[in-house]
Amino acid sequence: MVPGVVYGGGEDPVAFAVEARLLRQTLAHAGAVIDLSFDGSAGTPVVLKELVRHPVTGETVHVDLLRVRLDQAIHTTVTVELTGGDDSPGVKEGGVLEQVTREVNIEALPNDIPDSIAYDISAAQINDTITLSALSIPSGVTLLDDPETTLATLTPPRLQVEEEPEIEEETELVGEGATAEEAEQQAADQEGGGEGEGESGGE
Repeated sequence: MVPGVVYGGGEDPVAFAVEARLLRQTLAHAGAVIDLSFDGSAGTPVVLKELVRHPVTGETVHVDLLRVRLDQAIHTTVTVELTGGDDSPGVKEGGVLEQVTREVNIEALPNDIPDSIAYDISAAQINDTITLSALSIPSGVTLLDDPETTLATLTPPRLQVEEEPEIEEETELVGEGATAEEAEQQAADQEGGGEGEGESGGE
């Protein structure tokens, strides 16, 4: 059982517990607005305010729900999903795609809140920077964030930056090899000189 609390709407907070499996199914299929009822009572429209997950297992350990009126707009957050990344010319050329902003703040009536906002990035080129202004916001939804906020970037391949240290390292190794050969030659010369002196002394 997952503990939770529902609050807002001018009523007192109510604590509850719900079966984990039922909660997962509800959040996956109910959309933004959930019809909440206790022990067969009349349903109350609520939205998910916060979902707390276990840091290791990822299982839900607590859920916060907010009572809403279907005729009043509310502020909430929705995720932004990038699509078509594998078809992007920039990605095919080895560019690195990074999604900088994963959630946006919106205002909408509860029934107009989308599950997520998708953005097709299949035409992105290397060095492109996409901002929130490029998003297609659904009707009835108002974006509250700055439109110039960066959504995603497509940067050149990072391997190009790593090539220089490798070349320097190889140069150092070649230099070390030459030094070692010279040291061996000097040691051989010294040993040869020492043997000659020993024989001369013996005579």
